[in-house]
Amino acid sequence: MFDLVADVEKYPQFVPFCENLVVRSRRNKDGCEQITADMTVGYKLLRETFTSRITLDPSKLTIDVEAVEGPFRHLANRWRFDERKEGGCEVCFDIDYEFKSRALALVMGAMFEKVFARYTGAFERRADELYGSA
Repeated sequence: MFDLVADVEKYPQFVPFCENLVVRSRRNKDGCEQITADMTVGYKLLRETFTSRITLDPSKLTIDVEAVEGPFRHLANRWRFDERKEGGCEVCFDIDYEFKSRALALVMGAMFEKVFARYTGAFERRADELYGSA
């Protein structure tokens, strides 16, 4: 599952509303890979592109994402993959965000939670496609 989430270039193939993702840079730092990427999301007439710094830490099985540029005053999320004794893993996802604009927060705020609920389902379906259902 870590590899599935870490493969950000494939997001436009299966993540709802993700129209495009362009990796600006990759570098290794302290055993982690840091990626800077632009992601364009769209819904009906709304389009937003934001830049994120993604830190992949395979030793801790975590992926941290923070906004660098875009419509967020603050965006941070963490994926954590906890191995289960019976096989597979439990995926934990935390997100904290605030839009820069109050108007954008009013328009996007209610929808944003629904979008992330759909993202969860998209990653589960993608895992089933790649690894088979548990």
